[in-house]
Amino acid sequence: MKYQLLRHLFMCCGAILLISACSPTIANRGNLIEAEKLAEIKTGTSTRAEVADKLGTPTQVGAFDENVWYYFGRRTEQYSFFDPEIVEQQAVEVRFDDQGTVVAVNKLDPSLNREISPVSRSTPTYGHESSIFEQLVGNLGRPGMPIKGQK
Repeated sequence: MKYQLLRHLFMCCGAILLISACSPTIANRGNLIEAEKLAEIKTGTSTRAEVADKLGTPTQVGAFDENVWYYFGRRTEQYSFFDPEIVEQQAVEVRFDDQGTVVAVNKLDPSLNREISPVSRSTPTYGHESSIFEQLVGNLGRPGMPIKGQK
């Protein structure tokens, strides 16, 4: 009777551990803006300071136009060693006029995002390429800097 109780206890603990191991790792990146906060931004009346106060600092300021602020946010879930899965994604563009008043607030379509992969090419250089062995023992036998006090 006592051993059956212990066995059931260990089985329950094992089941709890297995179930808890299946919980995902959730990662929030950027700034996911709540709909209520976004609704507080009014075109024609809200200023830069108000937008920064309500939404926070922008994720990025326009590269060619400082009057455009972007807010990007993404929430992902990842189970153990699998690739992360995007659960929620958001992109918001806030445009200002030259006086700093909001002209437009646009929710951008995240489905238009494109995955890019870096190019694996490298820029050729001229000169001698040293092997790892040459780099490790290349200075042996070369005269070094004199120690202070020696000539």
